Amino acid sequence: MSWEEKLKEIVKKYMWNNWPGHDFFHAIRVYNLCLRLGEKLGADLDVLKAAALLHNVGYKEDVENHEILSAKMAEEILRNVGFPEEKTGDVVYCIRVHRFLRGCRAKSLEAKILQDADRLDAIGAIGIARCFSDSGLRNQKIWIPWIKPKEKYDGKSDSCINHFYEKLLKIKDSLNLEESRKIAEERTRFMEIFLDEFFREWKGEK
Repeated sequence: MSWEEKLKEIVKKYMWNNWPGHDFFHAIRVYNLCLRLGEKLGADLDVLKAAALLHNVGYKEDVENHEILSAKMAEEILRNVGFPEEKTGDVVYCIRVHRFLRGCRAKSLEAKILQDADRLDAIGAIGIARCFSDSGLRNQKIWIPWIKPKEKYDGKSDSCINHFYEKLLKIKDSLNLEESRKIAEERTRFMEIFLDEFFREWKGEK
């Protein structure tokens, strides 16, 4: 079994019972986006594959600081699966800086791709599904019309719909790479169409 196949099995074990927005399938979707971008941009695919699979491996144990724990766990996991030792530091760096809320500026191409892929998974059709799934788990309202969206996202929204305006619709402007922005434009437009339909139905207009 290759180190990549071993990693997928390990990540599945750690993340299978996570909330849907940050479960094993999130890691696989980010992995797929990283490969798409990495192949086109000439990135180190070994680093990208490992970083994408492991970037949230510590999420369930420490949600608030999961990037730090995930990076620490990644070092040990990579040693045990036979990953190239000289590339481990690059993987750990990608994981440490990937998180949207921290606002870290990625320096390596691989870290930029992981940041973008992770953020792209929060928008579009998948993003809509994740938003409502996570809101339901938090027992959060779909929308509270008299609570306006905050100007700056602080990690928590008052309703699912407010989350679109506080974070999701702004993600396209936070991306590192032109290739990522092309994907984000299409996914953002899909969310805008959804929101237009949502408000028309809410008001009973259709």
